[in-house]
Amino acid sequence: MLDIRQQIIKQLEKSQNPLIVFSADWNGDAVASTLALFLFLKKLKKKVTIAAESATKSRVWSFLPANSEIKNSLTGLRQFIISLNTSHTKVSQIKYNTEDNKLNFIISPETGWFKPEDVVTTGSDFKYDLIIVIGAADLESLGKIYENNIEFFYKTSIINIDCQADNEEFGQINLIDINSATNAENIFELLQDYHSDLFDEEIATCLLTGIIAGTKNFRTINLTPHTLLVTSKLITIGARREEIIDKLYRSRDFKTLKLWGKVLSNLKSSLDGNLIWSIIKREDFKEAAASEDSLLDIIDELIINIPEAKIITLIFEDPDSLDNKIIIYSIKNIDSLEMLDGYAPEGTAKLAHAKLVGKLEEASQKYLNNLELKLKNIIKR
Repeated sequence: MLDIRQQIIKQLEKSQNPLIVFSADWNGDAVASTLALFLFLKKLKKKVTIAAESATKSRVWSFLPANSEIKNSLTGLRQFIISLNTSHTKVSQIKYNTEDNKLNFIISPETGWFKPEDVVTTGSDFKYDLIIVIGAADLESLGKIYENNIEFFYKTSIINIDCQADNEEFGQINLIDINSATNAENIFELLQDYHSDLFDEEIATCLLTGIIAGTKNFRTINLTPHTLLVTSKLITIGARREEIIDKLYRSRDFKTLKLWGKVLSNLKSSLDGNLIWSIIKREDFKEAAASEDSLLDIIDELIINIPEAKIITLIFEDPDSLDNKIIIYSIKNIDSLEMLDGYAPEGTAKLAHAKLVGKLEEASQKYLNNLELKLKNIIKR
């Protein structure tokens, strides 16, 4: 009987048009691991595609090879086919036009006439023959990539690769290794078993990026000796460690650092540090000459430096509109989307965002009061 990795390898060998998707929160480990697998499958001459919702996309990953290949939606999944039986009457000419929201095909027969039963409509097979999901606890974590294409996900085989204990094992094949600190380790072991000869600097750099991002530069408590062993192997292959560290931790621009200062100066906590928040005003963005994109990096730093926090939320005035917005990050077993119930949230259970209607001061106070109440109930359980 084939083990899990052998089953995955068999499916990869059979597939000609695989699709790789990852969580809508653009977790660095998942992003980098996906790009590594994409580059690997390209070497095997597969017509592979990557897709992920773009709502929380961070520009920090733009240095990775093939980053520009990530699509933000799935188009042309199936084709609508109109078939005409020409066994009795041949076609002389075909034209088409649009009229009253209708597409008309004008077919001239050589002789005779066509009957209504000569016309048949069908749908083609889906464009992709395999889905590989990396770093998503459930299909809902994929956001609109899943929500807008539910039929496709239910009718196509799924390989589910993850290291989260709360993964719902939604795939036909599930490689869930909770002993791994990162998905990059799982991908490394899988590709080593498949075609170790295809590894190069680019693939190794993506996988090492996944490990560094997933362990917050080797600072998380889930770090294992296996993680360090894989890291050593990737560096030996040619992974560019210094470039990764520079891009992720040493290249913050002055604008971002100024905005960080604003966020930190407004930082507050409640419920014994379980809830952390900061309110950022439009003038804060203006004085720092920074954009909303910088906030995701700030949340990442807060996660590292305040590990006891169960929820981290930023409330801010959109620098480019009159809207107020919320970003919320929660630890596992707390659903960010549920925490934003009533605010029409988007995103994932881990990282979600929404608009906040009303004046900033009043609306934010109401939001924080509701958040505290919900979190209190969770802590009491």
